[in-house]
Amino acid sequence: MSTPGPPLLTVRDLRSYLATSQGVVRAVDGVSLTVHEAEVLGIVGESGCGKTVTCRTIMGLMPAASLHASGEVIYHPHGERSILNAPASELRALRGAHLAMIFQDPMTALNPVRSIGDQLLEAVNAHADLSRAQARERATGLLERVGIPAPARRMRDYPFQFSGGMLQRVLIAIALASSPRLLLADEPTTSLDVIIQDQILSLLLELQEDTGMSMILVSHDLAVITEVCDRIVVMYAGQVVEEGATADIITAPRHPYTRALLDALPAEGQRGPLRSIGGSPPSLIDVPEGCRFAPRCRHVVAKCRSWDTELIGAGDGRHAARCWRQEEIQGELADETGRSSA
Repeated sequence: MSTPGPPLLTVRDLRSYLATSQGVVRAVDGVSLTVHEAEVLGIVGESGCGKTVTCRTIMGLMPAASLHASGEVIYHPHGERSILNAPASELRALRGAHLAMIFQDPMTALNPVRSIGDQLLEAVNAHADLSRAQARERATGLLERVGIPAPARRMRDYPFQFSGGMLQRVLIAIALASSPRLLLADEPTTSLDVIIQDQILSLLLELQEDTGMSMILVSHDLAVITEVCDRIVVMYAGQVVEEGATADIITAPRHPYTRALLDALPAEGQRGPLRSIGGSPPSLIDVPEGCRFAPRCRHVVAKCRSWDTELIGAGDGRHAARCWRQEEIQGELADETGRSSA
């Protein structure tokens, strides 16, 4: 894992509300995070917690007709002005050349009636003034870099002629076409088998280390996130409930939801049923007052259901959790561990 540098991207109090026929969905509700230079930041949480909407809002890819977005998205090399709700022309100039995104379903992310080469060349030419021969050489080199065999020949093929793992490699090549400084990878291994997942994650980390770019890796799989990320942001019901260095999150989780996610991971050599988190996440149309995890939390007390939730820092302030009982709970758990080992 790389040593992070100064802030590259700062997100402050990001809110993305979507108007639907059933009501307003508070998909992202006050998210703040920072990505540093040369850092891999993981965003983890159950499906529907707001991970993808956060990334799409940062990129300016949410449908404007049904979206109300507020807060700040500051890409520091572009200046200290927020790019949230920036003009479309400004966002187009940033996408690809500075910010790039890999989408979670490689089977649907590419145009099925255009060749792989055409789609990759479009990305190569979007932010570079190259001759036709130079652009083709660059595109072929990108396919080779991401591990596509016989890249010159495969440029002529169509998406249906590639496996899921190969398509994901093509999407990575397209994302890297203009050498972005920040790559947002939205569950890039979800639809792939375990062996291919490992290959894709290894490729992403290798590219990140070689280029020095920063990366946001989104996943619902905490095991994946803890393996490859420098820091972790845990999301639940549209909010960040915990953030900190990966080692701190793994060894000393401070929010009951994070602890429940870790407890649900299978232990090495485990046999028998896995532990699960009881209940379901709340509706983001009718969000409950107080802590949103309270209905599923085994440490809940009456105050949790009315507490005005906020992130509370611990230790040096680089580890924070949205739980007012975190210190008390840490003590209770330490007592339980002591009794069980006695």
